[in-house]
Amino acid sequence: MDERKESQPLVIKNATFITSASRAEQFITPDKPMIAVCGKSNVGKSSLINMLANRKKLAKTSSEPGRTRLVNYFDFGEFILADLPGYGFARVSKTEKEKWAKTLDAFFKKKEQIAHIFMLVDARHDPTADDRQMLEFLHYHILPFSVVMTKADKLSRMKIKEHKKAIASNLYLGEGNLLATSSETGLGKAELLEKIRQVIEQSQITESDFDEEE
Repeated sequence: MDERKESQPLVIKNATFITSASRAEQFITPDKPMIAVCGKSNVGKSSLINMLANRKKLAKTSSEPGRTRLVNYFDFGEFILADLPGYGFARVSKTEKEKWAKTLDAFFKKKEQIAHIFMLVDARHDPTADDRQMLEFLHYHILPFSVVMTKADKLSRMKIKEHKKAIASNLYLGEGNLLATSSETGLGKAELLEKIRQVIEQSQITESDFDEEE
């Protein structure tokens, strides 16, 4: 008989900003599970982070895409959240894009420190070439991830279902790997927190097994 207590819902009580990093030497070494959030510029990363934190201004939002140029770390209590530079913004110079790409590449190379990645896509549109490239990158490096559809409040319930099916097909994923959310209405927040709870739990089990092997 499994005597473990029934898992409780994850509650975020006091999320705080830790630091920003522009290069690999500045990346932090987390002492708890780290979850990264990536996506194209203006997909709603900051708004999603603020929704999870129950705070309006923890992560800075901007009407101008391409403002997140650093890796921003936040302490969410039971896990660390890393907000990664947005990609795919046309008005950014080629040099700047290459710099962001190097930052992302350096971050993902430390994959043993990454418990999970939430890749954000706009629920209203087909994934871009940059989105598909990011997905190929995650597959290539065997990184655990989920695809989060943002701005789902802009669609009807029927359209959300249709777009989820279309995006899943476009990215060659099962519909169960996609989660529709809205920072405006809170849609999908409970499901997102449940996924994070599962990630934390799995990380603790893996760490416990590693300790026993040592």
